[in-house]
Amino acid sequence: MAADTNPGGTDPVVEITGLWTCFGQTIVHAGIDLDVRRGEVMGLVGGSGSGKTTLLRQMLALERPHRGSVKVFGVDLHGCARAELEAVRSRWGVLFQNGALFSALSVYDNIALPLRELRALDEALIHDLVLSKLQMVGIEAQHARKMPSQLSGGMIKRIGLARALALDPELLFLDEPTAGLDPDRSESFVKLIQELREELHLSVVMVTHDLDTLVALADRVAVLCEHRLLAVGPIREVTMLEHAFVRNFFRGERGLRALEVLEDMQRLMPI
Repeated sequence: MAADTNPGGTDPVVEITGLWTCFGQTIVHAGIDLDVRRGEVMGLVGGSGSGKTTLLRQMLALERPHRGSVKVFGVDLHGCARAELEAVRSRWGVLFQNGALFSALSVYDNIALPLRELRALDEALIHDLVLSKLQMVGIEAQHARKMPSQLSGGMIKRIGLARALALDPELLFLDEPTAGLDPDRSESFVKLIQELREELHLSVVMVTHDLDTLVALADRVAVLCEHRLLAVGPIREVTMLEHAFVRNFFRGERGLRALEVLEDMQRLMPI
């Protein structure tokens, strides 16, 4: 299945062109082309070792591809000046898989950190912004002075999300956002992301292996397999591809159940 083109001539927020990734003699990506459209949620899936996390790290300028380009907001991340890269980084937020909170910092200081590092704000304003971000993700102010070791897994995810939103980003990167959460907390977290996406007009790139999360959030799905993008498109179109990985991942018992939920939701939506 060919990757579909960007509609309406709108510049993509992420544009990956001819990307190759090699570690020694091992090829991870072989000529990947992918655009992420403004305002969409792009789900990135693939088997173990397919290079999902590596591709995400290249979108974050944490790793450099062997060749090819990665542009975010039109800026070539691996060919720009440091000041330009820092300016682009201030326009995105990242939620890492396990929240990645700094264990030696309180909840408050974890969220305040990007505000202190990247913006010249006084502490009174930082205080107000931190409490605002906590409220945004459904965490009461009384938890601000707690340490990460005192938090549940669900709270860590929400506080990690609050930190990712600290600089009011236009683009949000999510790495396995519901991993490790029980079904109720996972569903609650998905609803939170849905609400924040609409409220803040976010573009989202999401790596996930969880089909329920993927079906609930993704507008399009990119499937990494055999060093390349096997398919890019709406989830229903991608599931029709006759390929062993697609068949096993999307058309197993759990995948079919998740797709049934999607169809039920679509039937209930007003025309």
